[in-house]
Amino acid sequence: MSASNKPFSRWRPHPWHGLSSGEEAPQVVNAYIEITPFDIMKYEVDKTSGYLRIDRPQIGSSLPPCSYGFIPQTYCAEKVTAYSKQVSKADGDPLDICIISEMPINRAEVLVKAKVVGGFRMIDNGEADDKIIAVLSNDALWGETDSLARLPESLTDRIQHYFSTYKMNPQNDSPVEIEELYDVDQARKVIQASIEDYQNHFGDKNS
Repeated sequence: MSASNKPFSRWRPHPWHGLSSGEEAPQVVNAYIEITPFDIMKYEVDKTSGYLRIDRPQIGSSLPPCSYGFIPQTYCAEKVTAYSKQVSKADGDPLDICIISEMPINRAEVLVKAKVVGGFRMIDNGEADDKIIAVLSNDALWGETDSLARLPESLTDRIQHYFSTYKMNPQNDSPVEIEELYDVDQARKVIQASIEDYQNHFGDKNS
């Protein structure tokens, strides 16, 4: 008898286009991890091949405060941009997500289930570049957290500070600013907008 009747992929799916945002999105989402709190390199999924590539060494001396990646089958375009008060364009990437967990995730290229608690709108070189903040589902310490207000302010400050300074170097000021910190309800709206942007731009041709 077959071990499982569930469908499966015989080949590695593209982490952006071939994986699902999650059956419970936008409340609970799948997140593909590109960077861990131990990385001194900035890694990013290559959009053509789906493999992880080195984007650049981390410019500053600080390490990422939590695991960081993106939500599959999301896209930051018109509907995501509409929430910004400052800019009229988004970065054209999948929606980024920061994952808080009691035990640090020490390897990248893993898929995790994450409970959305909030987020913030980052403006990077004049483009909206939202970051969703989530906790690892069923995490022993953070798993019951249901809103940004229930996280320590020092932790959310540290996440915002990292992204505010991670492109800074001795010759230039940071091209990044934080427009708005938002709680869970707004974060879910941004995720839903990014899912709709993905469908509008990619449709079903990558499913």
